[in-house]
Amino acid sequence: MTTTSTGASFTLDLSTVLCLTFCLSFMPIAYLLGKALIPSGHTRNRILFFWHAYDALTHIFIEGSFLYECFFSYAALPKGIVSSGPHLLNRLDRIYGAAHGTGPSARLWQEYAKADGRWATADVTVVSLELLTVFLGGPAALYVCYLLCRASDETLSARGRGGAKATLWFVATALATAELYGGFMTFAPEWLTGSVQLATEDPVYLWLYLFFFNTLWVFIPLWVLWEAGKELQAAFVSREVVAAERKGR
Repeated sequence: MTTTSTGASFTLDLSTVLCLTFCLSFMPIAYLLGKALIPSGHTRNRILFFWHAYDALTHIFIEGSFLYECFFSYAALPKGIVSSGPHLLNRLDRIYGAAHGTGPSARLWQEYAKADGRWATADVTVVSLELLTVFLGGPAALYVCYLLCRASDETLSARGRGGAKATLWFVATALATAELYGGFMTFAPEWLTGSVQLATEDPVYLWLYLFFFNTLWVFIPLWVLWEAGKELQAAFVSREVVAAERKGR
């Protein structure tokens, strides 16, 4: 079942304020965690920790709530009436999604669905991507935070910090690549079909809900990949220099 955007203008009411506050509240939490757990002399690691902590909190709590609504909130159809496919869980007698929920997380996704109508329903493409995001991306981001703490710990041996850094950049690279791929697969179907589900006519929905909240997962993963590339280059150059010096002895 598909739902096109309503074309309604943005309205700032109490419910909207609470939804936005909840989403943005993870930023100061991630910042404070980074400040507490990463030494002040490791500026880049603090920035990386902030991002991956915010990333993990968003995936697990916000996007996790989307999956909850998709699988547990539904409207039962009258007997003899079948919704248009594809049908989540092959239930022809139900329509799943946040649009049919009544709790706080349902209200959160009903608000975001004003900008992108797919998030009010259990769009199977979006659900498939979110299953990977919540159950793999979220834990991976937490693991990167753990590795950043180890890589910044001066009490560890050089071998211990080096091992943490190697694993850190491997996982961070895989995660950043997955974030970019997931973002493309989320929006490419809309771009290819005229963005009928997206509320591009309202500036708040377009620039805050769609652009800001989604391009964070474009620009920052690109930066992470840039930093990973520099680390990879430095590691291989150092290895070749050491190998050349040994041959010259």
